[in-house]
Amino acid sequence: MKIKGTSLFVKALKKEGVDLIFGYPGGCAIDIFDELYEQEDISLILPRHEQGLIHAADGYARATGKVGVCLVTSGPGATNLVTGIATANYDSVPLVCFTGQVQTYLIGNDAFQEVDIVGITRNICKYATTVRNRKDLGKIIKEAFYIARTGKPGPVVIDLPKDIMMELGDDFYPEEIHIRSYKPSTGVHVGQLKRAFELLSNSHRPLFLIGGGVNIARAGSLLQELVEKTQIPVVTSIMGKGAIPTEHPLYIGNLGMHGCYAANMAVSKCDVLLSIGTRFNDRITGKISDFAKHAKIIHIDIDASAISRNISVTVPIVADAKEAIAKMLEMSESFKRESWLQEIKELKESHPLTTKRTNGLTPEVIMEHINLLFQDAIIVTDVGQHQMWTTQFLQMSQDTQLLTSGGLGTMGYGLPAAIGAKLGRPDKTVLCISGDGGMQMNIQEMATAVVQELPLILCVFNNGYLGMVRQMQTLFLDDRYSSTCLRHRVSCSKNCSDPNRSCPPYSPDFIKLAESYDAYGIRVQKPEEIAPALQKALSNKTAPTLIEFIIEENNLVLPMVPGGNSLNDMILDY
Repeated sequence: MKIKGTSLFVKALKKEGVDLIFGYPGGCAIDIFDELYEQEDISLILPRHEQGLIHAADGYARATGKVGVCLVTSGPGATNLVTGIATANYDSVPLVCFTGQVQTYLIGNDAFQEVDIVGITRNICKYATTVRNRKDLGKIIKEAFYIARTGKPGPVVIDLPKDIMMELGDDFYPEEIHIRSYKPSTGVHVGQLKRAFELLSNSHRPLFLIGGGVNIARAGSLLQELVEKTQIPVVTSIMGKGAIPTEHPLYIGNLGMHGCYAANMAVSKCDVLLSIGTRFNDRITGKISDFAKHAKIIHIDIDASAISRNISVTVPIVADAKEAIAKMLEMSESFKRESWLQEIKELKESHPLTTKRTNGLTPEVIMEHINLLFQDAIIVTDVGQHQMWTTQFLQMSQDTQLLTSGGLGTMGYGLPAAIGAKLGRPDKTVLCISGDGGMQMNIQEMATAVVQELPLILCVFNNGYLGMVRQMQTLFLDDRYSSTCLRHRVSCSKNCSDPNRSCPPYSPDFIKLAESYDAYGIRVQKPEEIAPALQKALSNKTAPTLIEFIIEENNLVLPMVPGGNSLNDMILDY
């Protein structure tokens, strides 16, 4: 039976279990959208910007574990996906991004809204290709979903020329796919695991380092069982947070640039470090030559290229985190070292994680209220100081999920990712924590949340600055606040470093802005206003609620390891 490429496209989506697409139409994709118009079992979500669209698909994928699907037109529609593709690539999020393209005979002729999106994205995605022949359409779509979800997950870009999608051809869609050059790792090398356990048996200060790969593999429950069986303490990267409950007695905290004192010191003092699912990027290692320099390192990761790329390891193990942990449970024994656990306890007590307590509104106090009310929720962050405070103070159980842009650090991620998470998990309360800068980067997606009638809770930490950059200017650049004050106007003094009440009013008024979108807006300026505001937000069931928390501009995220320094060289106070 001969059918159009657009019809085969829809058939493929249904075969892959896709029931929701984030799409923005345009000339080169209009025929695909027309085909989707008649489909009752595939929901089409129309965000207000393609960058918002792909972040929403990203949030959907992280929240559900499914593949997120995007559909945009050619040219600017495709290029507006680039930041979101890179964001998903760094954090191993499975996406399939379909882009419209001009007719095949126009490719390379600088046609209207033509770009080489495959060439642009090849280095920031897992796979990218243009469909050049109608007979290959079904196979390429099947490959796209297979590549996106298997091995180390990631985004795939499929470019769809307009004439290919309108051409009649076979209706065949393969049930299975075999790609000669792509063989994701399966199984665990038992011999290497035995070597790892020999090291642990002879250790005095063993330590687990858990990265985002454990959360991607949905292996948290198995990890907790392994930790309790081995009695080895745990530190996490930001992306690994939540893999084990934060209140667990063997959990120390996050390590790295803004990690807690005890976690950073534990890594510096351990003699065997067993890492699962982390890339050892610079944000967690600090000065590489000093990272865990007393330890033998065991590294388990599904991506063979990540092993020994940044940190040389003693025992490399290429494996899926869940498979590896399950196999370790079969072999494990207790490695409890009382003196080591006591030393870690003393490290935690000597420098507890806290912000300076004042009579005003502090990030820690806000997070305390969030912890009390949102114990079974999806927490999404944008990028900046608020992100670090969230990763420091958020209490997480197996029922809590944290979504954040870790590898690329993409401002503007929070609001659209929260939309995708809520669409994917309507049963969950979804709360987005953002800064005043990041919230404005994709604020247009408030309209998407409103028209989808999503009761999101949007917490904006407003200190009037691009806070993380301002913090670096405070600590390292003598309070020279270049381009970080969001109240600064052309009539202000050029070199202002002493904000006061004579400063111009903040723009926008977030409460009026929320209300202009038909959302709810609440401003919080005192600690006693936090709980009522959050309770009010929880009672709103058909529209988002934006809560603006007015915090001081001089709050810093501490501890902080200055770039290039060792993990044990932390700024603890200012």
